[in-house]
Amino acid sequence: MGTRIGYAVGAFDLFHVGHLNLLRHAKQHCDVLVAGVVSDEMLRQVKGIEPVIPTAERAEIVRHISFVDDVYVETTPSKMDSWRDVQFTHFFKGDDWRGTEKGLRLEREFAEVGVEVVYFPYTAHTSSSSLRRALDAITAGATAVGAPALASR
Repeated sequence: MGTRIGYAVGAFDLFHVGHLNLLRHAKQHCDVLVAGVVSDEMLRQVKGIEPVIPTAERAEIVRHISFVDDVYVETTPSKMDSWRDVQFTHFFKGDDWRGTEKGLRLEREFAEVGVEVVYFPYTAHTSSSSLRRALDAITAGATAVGAPALASR
């Protein structure tokens, strides 16, 4: 068997233990781990969210995690474009994607080019969405009592 090249993609905005768990588990299942960092533009276009941390800084953070061998910044919504550029053999995702329309589509597309999709347990108690809600609540509370709001980008 050849070199197992793994690809784990995420926004990695507001980096938290769920992100770390995904990358750690991914590295345990491949020889080389490439972390895909979704660009600011793609986060706005595909998810409709404004990132807190800019792409270059998110990529720099992820690049310095000991089990990440390389970083690839995604600038298109197509995971097949990422595959053509990176040539990974294994695609890693949280199991919250398992059985979803997007997950099943990825499985079909990747099966055509010999990529195995591997799901890992989703860290339910921590997510970027919950962190965003907490930050919004903190900001709203601070503003309500007359304190200056957190600076926004």
